[in-house]
Amino acid sequence: MAKNRKYQSAAVRFGPALKAFLLCALIGGSGVGYVWQKSQIDELGRQIKAREIRLAELQTQNKKARDQLAVLRSPIMLKKRVDELKLGLVEPQHAQVWRLSEPATLPPAAAVAQFAKHAVEEAILPR
Repeated sequence: MAKNRKYQSAAVRFGPALKAFLLCALIGGSGVGYVWQKSQIDELGRQIKAREIRLAELQTQNKKARDQLAVLRSPIMLKKRVDELKLGLVEPQHAQVWRLSEPATLPPAAAVAQFAKHAVEEAILPR
């Protein structure tokens, strides 16, 4: 004898509708996630482009500032500025210039040995 639908439980009748709803929600959620991810990628691309443009502007400003500093540090410009401010500065005479020789650099092992020797001397004979 065939069963009557009237006697079926509500869960049996509600099951296929729930599955269809969950499947639609999964597909819809995936679609929304995909669109959100694409919009995030687009936004990050715009931010990167804006920062690259800003970087190029800053590099240009940096180059201009370096060039201006080089001009201001040039001997001709310094002499002109000294004359404008009437500072009375002149080139030093040859006898006023002292030339210092660069001390010879020691290899790392020799430098450590020299430091240790100096430390021992200081410990034994404090000044």
